Amino acid sequence: MRPVSRRALVTAATAALLAGCGAGHGTGRSPSGEPGRTTTPDPRPSAGRARVPGPAVPVRLEIPAIGVDTPVIRLGLAPDRTVQVPPVTAHDRAGWYRHSPAPGQDGPSVILGHVTVGPYGDGVFRHLARLRRGDRIVARLENGTAAEFTVDSVRRVAKADFPTDEVYGRTGRPELRLITCGGPRTGDGYRDNVIVFAVPPSAGP
Repeated sequence: MRPVSRRALVTAATAALLAGCGAGHGTGRSPSGEPGRTTTPDPRPSAGRARVPGPAVPVRLEIPAIGVDTPVIRLGLAPDRTVQVPPVTAHDRAGWYRHSPAPGQDGPSVILGHVTVGPYGDGVFRHLARLRRGDRIVARLENGTAAEFTVDSVRRVAKADFPTDEVYGRTGRPELRLITCGGPRTGDGYRDNVIVFAVPPSAGP
């Protein structure tokens, strides 16, 4: 994985949160259907540049306390350079933003999921807000290993007050962020975000 500047990561991830977690269509657009307001330079390697092998990436996410056992897809950038969100499908899946650290690597690994998926009903993160401090999360990686975390805190914040530095800022250890929408519906989207902050078990409660 080619390193990405913190500013580029924050800008792209913030654009993802504008895309809506309920009735969005994975286009990088806001719940109102307006284009995302923020873009970021494309962090993908340019043509001809050697690709350096990166760490093993997540392929499955398990959260026993809320019955989540889902494949994890990779999310990159949409053509308009806003970050992708998982597609709205009957078989909803979580998505790892591949320009964030892989689970188990130093830094906050970011996984997004829907709370609802339009005509298909509930999304994979529909019960994310029910998690409590100490609940276990397992990210299974493509090399057969797993990165384990425990929930440190769960917050619901207005999208307008999204805590960018707390979510995407540098950390001195592996951490995990799970993000979906929450709060009251506003049109075809939601007013708030639900954010789970998780840490390695040795650092947890």
